[in-house]
Amino acid sequence: MLKKILISFLVWLSVINVFPQAGYGVYQFLDLPVSARQAALGGFNISVRDNDLNFAFQNPALLTGSTGEMISLNVANYLSDIRFGSVMYGFSKGKNYFGVGVQYVDFGDFLRHSELNVPEGEFTAQDMALNIVYARPLNEKFTVGATLKPVFSVYEVYTSVGVAVDAGVSYYDPKKLFGAGLVLRNAGTQIKGYYSDEDGQHFEPLPFNIQLGATKKLEHAPFRFSMTLHNLQRWNLSYTSENQPVNSLTGVEEDEKISFVDMAFRHTVFGVEFLPGKNFYLAGSYNHRRHNELSMNGFKSMSGFSFGGGIKLSKFMVGFGMSQFQVGNWAYQFSISTDLKEFRL
Repeated sequence: MLKKILISFLVWLSVINVFPQAGYGVYQFLDLPVSARQAALGGFNISVRDNDLNFAFQNPALLTGSTGEMISLNVANYLSDIRFGSVMYGFSKGKNYFGVGVQYVDFGDFLRHSELNVPEGEFTAQDMALNIVYARPLNEKFTVGATLKPVFSVYEVYTSVGVAVDAGVSYYDPKKLFGAGLVLRNAGTQIKGYYSDEDGQHFEPLPFNIQLGATKKLEHAPFRFSMTLHNLQRWNLSYTSENQPVNSLTGVEEDEKISFVDMAFRHTVFGVEFLPGKNFYLAGSYNHRRHNELSMNGFKSMSGFSFGGGIKLSKFMVGFGMSQFQVGNWAYQFSISTDLKEFRL
């Protein structure tokens, strides 16, 4: 079985050139952090295997028997009054683990004006994805999983429907306190584009992302360290900026020059957790790509750094996370989850 799974991943890797470049395509909300803890760990983590149901949004193989009958709710105060969040419920039948969840983004209300600047009322913009998750352990250390994600998007009169699939593998060795994960995220297509042209429906690629991560907890200290590699399907993560440097002699914009080491770190997110017990945690992380792309010359910025914590109150685990995406502007995320089995004790 394991050999078949590895062969399947190699097949996926052999066709990655048909997928979009990082930062391009539709349904970018699929890569938003789904919980306060994920936000505190840099936006995503695919290698921590514990009783946090929200990690299954990032890696379906992180569903476990301990996430059965758990329910989680996550909300975020993003930029410019944008709201996004998620909800998931987990359940299991023997060694078959299931999860059903929803991710959404609400961009708020907008004023509609004609080309003559005449007010014509209001409109909304929203994205939503249903997550149907399944996972099954292969043995004591390996678990595999997959997620089917129908996607729905409405921007004023423009609507789109698509479908995405995640496929993941999780490895965990409890004796060595070491975990690892590999995920192919957001492989799929639009079924209905936002508009049509002379060639018919206009389709755009989804934000396909290959991620590889590892987590190690210290044996004699309450710290757990994680490293996650993302966008492994594409080495060059640079893009054309409106603030590209201009050659003083030719007056032509010059491409951003990024060293090999800098580019390697742009694929990497580092996270650390302080875990003095099962009912409390503090977390922090550094996302190098986010820091380089969102910092501004001449301004002090915490872009790329994220922080958060969580505590269990009675039967509920409550979490808080914060990330800076813009100079002087923080995004805040709140999570609450509970195990419904505790209410039957």
